[in-house]
This record gives sequence, C-alpha cells and structure tokens, in this order.
Amino acid sequence: MAKKSAAPSISIGISEKDRAAVAAGLSKLLAETYTLYLTTHNFHWNVTGPMFNSLHAMFMAQYTELWNAVDPIAERIRSLGFPAPGSYAQFAKLSGLPDAPATPPKAMKMVEVLMQGHEAVARTARALFPLVDKASDEPSADLLTQRLTIHEQTAWMLRSLLEE
Repeated sequence: MAKKSAAPSISIGISEKDRAAVAAGLSKLLAETYTLYLTTHNFHWNVTGPMFNSLHAMFMAQYTELWNAVDPIAERIRSLGFPAPGSYAQFAKLSGLPDAPATPPKAMKMVEVLMQGHEAVARTARALFPLVDKASDEPSADLLTQRLTIHEQTAWMLRSLLEE
C-alpha cells in the first residue's frame, strides 16, 4: 500500500503566522456572516404587519446576498491553508452576533436587529485590515472591501426605514 504524501507547503509570499492570523479573522467574519444570514432568513419567514410585502422581499434579497457571501470567505480561508469553520457550534463560538430571537419580534424591531447586525459585521471586517495590510494580503483586503461596502450600504438602508 502506497503511503500518502503530505500536500506541498504553501509559498504565496505570506508567512504561516500571518496566514493563520488572517484566517482566524476571516473565520470570525464567516461565522458572523452566516449568523446574520440565518437571522435574516428567519425574519423573512416570520415578518408580519403593514410592511409585510416590502420587508419580506427586502429580507429575501438580503439573505440571498449573505448566502452568496459565505462561500468566497470560506474559500479565502482555504486558500490561506486553513480549514474553514462550518458547524453551528463553531459559528456560535466564533460569532459575536446574537442568535435570532426565539420569538420573532415586530417588523421594525427586525429591521433594527438586522441594521445592528450589518454594522457589527462591518466592524469585524474593518478590524481585519491591519492584519491583511501587515501580511500584504491583497485578495483578503479586496474581499473585506467588498463586504464592507455591502454591510454599510445595507445598514444605511435599514436605518432609513427606522426614521420617523
């Protein structure tokens, strides 16, 4: 029986220590993105009230965007040479976001919760820039810039709904 050989070492111009630090930060971003996805999908299913149609459709657009975001984040972690977290237990441990409420809140409270979630994920993404800058990790910086744009814009749109 032939002995399996280890994969070749990674030589992309970023030290293993820096790759590990960036991957850890991206793992937190992945966990928070997935947690926000779940909350948004929950609210899509459970929203009620006079704004049902518009919020139901908006939440669907938002959870679809979040769902499409998790794969590039996970694949960047893999590109850096580390396993991507992918269980509810790992996400709960890594994420700073609260889980979706057991009892669905009123529609405008949902909007507020999601706004706060997008702001929190934006803060997590922004906090990674010193690590990726130190490592000269432009692909991760590009990913973070894209995520920041989406989260800040979504938070602004949600915040606008809360104005009286």
